[in-house]
Amino acid sequence: MLDGVFSFVLYDTRNKTYMAARDAVGVNPLYFGRGSDGSVWIASEMKALHEDCPKFELFPPGNLYSSAAGGFRRWYNPQWFAEHVPATAYQPLVLREAFEKAVIKRLMTDVPFGVLLSGGLDSSLVASVTKRHLIETEAAKKFGTELHSFVVGLEGSPDLKAAREVADYLGTIHHEFHFTVQDGIDAIEEVIYHNETYDVTTIRASTPMFLMARKIKALGVKMVLSGEGSDELLGGYLYFHYAPNKEEFHKETCRKVKALHQYDCLRANKATSAWGLEVRYDADLGRIEKWVLRKAFDDEKEPYLPRHILYRQKEQFSDGVGYNWIDGLKAFTEQQVTDEMMKNAAEEYPYNTPINKEAYYYRMIFERLYPQESARETVPWGPSIACSTPAAIE
Repeated sequence: MLDGVFSFVLYDTRNKTYMAARDAVGVNPLYFGRGSDGSVWIASEMKALHEDCPKFELFPPGNLYSSAAGGFRRWYNPQWFAEHVPATAYQPLVLREAFEKAVIKRLMTDVPFGVLLSGGLDSSLVASVTKRHLIETEAAKKFGTELHSFVVGLEGSPDLKAAREVADYLGTIHHEFHFTVQDGIDAIEEVIYHNETYDVTTIRASTPMFLMARKIKALGVKMVLSGEGSDELLGGYLYFHYAPNKEEFHKETCRKVKALHQYDCLRANKATSAWGLEVRYDADLGRIEKWVLRKAFDDEKEPYLPRHILYRQKEQFSDGVGYNWIDGLKAFTEQQVTDEMMKNAAEEYPYNTPINKEAYYYRMIFERLYPQESARETVPWGPSIACSTPAAIE
């Protein structure tokens, strides 16, 4: 079985058949469409299909398409996909070893690289493990053992402060990028064009990442490691505190991982690849969110991180870059969308009707760029609390 992240099409010249496949979680984007003549179109970006295919859709993660069989078939069927609660007891050292192996595995590279470092648990652990093991890798022979770290935020944001502390602790060459609310507002249309979504949370978080990726690429760095995926896998969002029992906690993590390709995977991949930057993340993988991960790396003899960073409470990326960012977006879109427009929102946008002015503004831009019905159907929608799936608030 293929191991890694991928989306590809293979053509067999002998019998003129082809197959296409997408990685297990959907880290790499892929779309499937049909032309008006019945032809099959497959592309990594929706913009390559939307003008030529009357109908197109997301290529489902963990699936392959065969021209010979004429349909999709799931190749990835792990036990967790059925949302069964595992019976294996929690073993901190086993989790730590798996996490470290996942990070080390992604250090196989032939291009200059670094780490995204927000100062949160996940990115800080990725940076710590990378720093510990970099000297053992082939990458160190090519690019040296100095590790570059990157963070973005408004002046005085929580992430800038925390990332600086972690960088000093680990001894990375740290790059701090600042942006203003106006910088972000000016980039929104480009972000929607590249990310191909009108989801509010995704656009909020994608914009600072988009701005940072441009600056990282300008430094000659072509690949970065990130901590994406851990919150979904290990219940890192604050609303997990309200899970009524371990069964529902586990089921929600499964639902979150299944939806990653429409949210964080989409954001991390498209916001960075817009500038030719590759992002890799360790998606191999109770009492406080992600307690099992915090406990696994709570090593007093050889600490991976300062203890208060190890137990730092989760910050949404769009909050961590600066609380004024979201407030600024709301204030701006309040001026762009009138009350009359909101009154007629259901008539203007009967599918996934925007529920506030910020959502309406993003939808206007999206519809101008991608006016097809199939395009709007690729974007998830529904009630949510802090990135929860709709099932979490039923």
